[in-house]
Amino acid sequence: MTLFLNSSDSNFDAAFEQLLHMKRESDADVDAAVADILADVQARGDGAVIELTAKFDKLELTPDTLAFTAQEIDAAIETVPAAERAALELAALRIRAYHERQFPEDAWWTDESGAQLGWRWSAVEAAGLYVPGGLASYPSSVLMNAIPASVAGVDNLVICVPTPNGVVNPLVLLAARLAGVETVYRIGGAQAIGAMAFGTQTIAKVDKITGPGNAFVAAAKRRVYGIVGIDMIAGPSEILVIADKDNNPDWIAMDLLSQAEHDESAQSILITDDAAFGQAVADAVETALKTLERRDIARASWRDFGAVIVVKDLDEAAKLSDRIAPEHLEVCVADAETYSKKIRHAGAIFIGAWTPEAIGDYIGGPNHVLPTARSARFSSGLNVLDFMKRTTLARMTPAALRAIGPAAETLAKSESLQAHGLAVRARLDQLNEGDE
Repeated sequence: MTLFLNSSDSNFDAAFEQLLHMKRESDADVDAAVADILADVQARGDGAVIELTAKFDKLELTPDTLAFTAQEIDAAIETVPAAERAALELAALRIRAYHERQFPEDAWWTDESGAQLGWRWSAVEAAGLYVPGGLASYPSSVLMNAIPASVAGVDNLVICVPTPNGVVNPLVLLAARLAGVETVYRIGGAQAIGAMAFGTQTIAKVDKITGPGNAFVAAAKRRVYGIVGIDMIAGPSEILVIADKDNNPDWIAMDLLSQAEHDESAQSILITDDAAFGQAVADAVETALKTLERRDIARASWRDFGAVIVVKDLDEAAKLSDRIAPEHLEVCVADAETYSKKIRHAGAIFIGAWTPEAIGDYIGGPNHVLPTARSARFSSGLNVLDFMKRTTLARMTPAALRAIGPAAETLAKSESLQAHGLAVRARLDQLNEGDE
């Protein structure tokens, strides 16, 4: 049953803590199975991937058919309706323009000692992008993963998308083409993560893997981290809406359901300072659930994990929001832009009643791959920097080494690292002899 909380109730703190720590992840113990799959892929390469794809996706492949051919991609793209193609092209343009502004600058300067210092940014060489397939096929996720990688300058980009029974969403292939990715493998699950992490006879290993997936994909990404980089371990989707009474309950209800329809384990929460408005939204949710296409999924999510929280004022709402650290936060209050600055922890903030979270999933520009399960307290959504690394630079002149070298020698001695100190002393001694 959907949870109704009021911050003035005596048991509120305990009930709120229980809400924060609801277990929404799958209870299935998949880690052992994933460990076996990864070991098999690492040992047998293509053979393991092909067998596992036949087992789980009912698709028979060979090394030559692991990837879509350019002709297959062209043919699939031709079937995309014009309106959908135009919408995806607009989304790609907006996402690229937003992420191009994230590109970092190199730096190089001389400090007061005469030392030259700085950093240089460079892209990872190869990245593998995982895209869910089947019923959970999201071309928008292709754009959100591939475009930041492209903007970063990654040389080699590949996509793995499961194609159960050989069925693929043509929009996924169009999105790959729009993002500049030509290599799309028709494989999924933990075996796809293993193939990208370890490499096979056909699939080259990558340096970083990004993209959402089911429990098996998440467990595989967790296990290969360190062999490759990963973006995050994403959990079920979530939305928090902070709204005052001057909002349309039907709008807010649909915003809550926009996440509930993703997954039975998704979570939708409303915080309001008006109890009557909170009830009106809850009623509107129930009405909408009667006609929503994915009503069974959305109803289970709202029933098991949904909540309406009534607070004494909006300052309290902001404090509760930071404790939740939601993946998506809608701020639907007066002077929403100013109010949004009270929030420290959120994956993405949607400011004002005219900014539904659904805009962010598709066409807004910012990335929709966001931290879940309160991890927005310490992490950010996917961005260009996830596909880059910063190399620090330092160059000592003789004068700079004379100025700061003795302190380095002293610290090396204090740590009993003799060779460290001697590496500096040898150069200082030469300087003292007058040979620069």
